[in-house]
Formats: sequence, C-alpha cells, structure tokens
Amino acid sequence: MHDIWNPWHGCIKISEGCRNCYMFFQDSIRDRNGADIYRTKSFYYPLEKNKNGAYKVQSGEMLRVCMTSDFFLEEADVWRDEAWKIIRQRSDVKFFLLTKRPQRVMSHLPADWHDGYENVFFNVSAENQRRADERIPILLELPFKHKGVMCAPFIGPVSLDKYLASGQLEQVICDGENYAGARECHYEWVKNLSDECRRYEVTFVFCGTGNYFVKNGRRYHIEGSSLQSTQAFKSGLTYIGKEIKFNLVDALGMTIYDADLYKPFFRDKCDKCGMRAVCNGCSNCGKCG
Repeated sequence: MHDIWNPWHGCIKISEGCRNCYMFFQDSIRDRNGADIYRTKSFYYPLEKNKNGAYKVQSGEMLRVCMTSDFFLEEADVWRDEAWKIIRQRSDVKFFLLTKRPQRVMSHLPADWHDGYENVFFNVSAENQRRADERIPILLELPFKHKGVMCAPFIGPVSLDKYLASGQLEQVICDGENYAGARECHYEWVKNLSDECRRYEVTFVFCGTGNYFVKNGRRYHIEGSSLQSTQAFKSGLTYIGKEIKFNLVDALGMTIYDADLYKPFFRDKCDKCGMRAVCNGCSNCGKCG
C-alpha cells in the first residue's frame, strides 16, 4: 500500500487492544514471531525516487507510520532519530503517527521540535475507556500541532466528550477487530462517538465493523475487510468536521499551495468504502484491472 511506511517491524504487547494483534497473527501464519523487532528494508521509503528523479511519495500525501509496530517502541530508540530526520526532510508529506506509549513521547522528540512539526499528525490508541483516560490526557499535554485518537480495535464503550471539549482533537477513527479471537464491536458505541464528534465538529471516521458487529441486540458475523468497510460506510456514522489544515512546505521552507498538492484518485468501488475519508486513494498499481 502506498500510504504506509513501516521503518521497523515487530512489537511488544502492552494492553487489552494488543491481545489479538493483526500483525502477530499475520506473522504467525508465516511462521514468524511478531515480537521479533527489526529495521525494515523500506526504512527510506519516503525518500525513494522514480526513474525521473521525482519522489515516489508525492507532496501532500499522508503516510501512516509503523502500522506493524509502534513509533515510540523502546526497542526502536536506536532508529527513531534517523526516522525523525526523514520526516523533517519530507516537510511536504503528512506523517500519521500512532502510539500506545504516549508516556515515552516527550523524551524522544527531536532537538528542533519546539511546538511540533507541521507535517506530523499524532494519535493515541484508545481501545476502551480505561486506555482513553490513561493516554488522552498525556496526548493533550504534548506539543503537537495536530492530534487525534484511534479507537481500534474498538472493544468497549468510549466517551471522548471531555477531551473533545479541549478543542485539540481534530479526528477520531474507529474500527472493529479481526482475526482469531476477535471481540465484538457494538453499533451503540460507534454511534455515541459519532454523535460526540458531531457536537464539536470533529471528523469521525468509521472504517470497519470488524468480524463481529452487534446492532439492536443482533450479532453479525462479517468476514472480509472489504465487506466490513462497506457496512461501516452504509451505517452513515462517518462525519466530516472542520477541515484539518496542514501548512506544508518544500525543502526551502516555501509554502506549498493546494493546487500543487497530491490529489487522491478513487475508483467507482471506492465510493462505499469506510476508509475513503482517510485514504490516499488508488495508486494505479494495475492489480484490480
């Protein structure tokens, strides 16, 4: 996927949301151990260029970082400074960071961080109310220009009202759980979050139902990420709030205007995808014809 940058792979489980981690499951079917942590061959992906000398990742794209690890994982301390240099070098690209370890963040920011890089969108995981109340207060105290919350896997009811009231949160993403041992996601939990975000005009994205979705007391078994995403879209719970504005600049520090930024391309089948609101669009790889 052209919107993911995994500079390192592997993780250590630390909370309830980690129990059925998709990365550990996928590694296990390849006879690998997800707890083995290593720097990947795609470490320099944001800096890769095509045969014409242009960056493969275009200005304005958003890269989701460490989707098979955690950017603030202790075992990755030896690589993070170099990753920060890449993020700083690609000041024209948005980097979506997600962590379950916000308590480690402040001591692992680059020396020139100050009040944050404009191109970094920092998010914490909040799979249930316990973890929301543990991590979001830390998030609100950290110096980031853009902040959000990801309730995934969504395994228990969560209210974010008191945190949304701070005016700091720009986006909330929600997704159910998959693979062996998947726990239920309930419609009422998702709707409550959607309603709270609407009150504060904060974007809420319901990406997928997960394997087991409960609505009106009925439990649905929904197989396949495509169908889960379609069902999430059909729920009508996604809400696009106030625009999230990233003031991106080029290598010389000059503002890049909207007309010069990447414009996502979507195919017809993307119209009913729950991920569309947070997707870089089709990469035209040719695999789907």
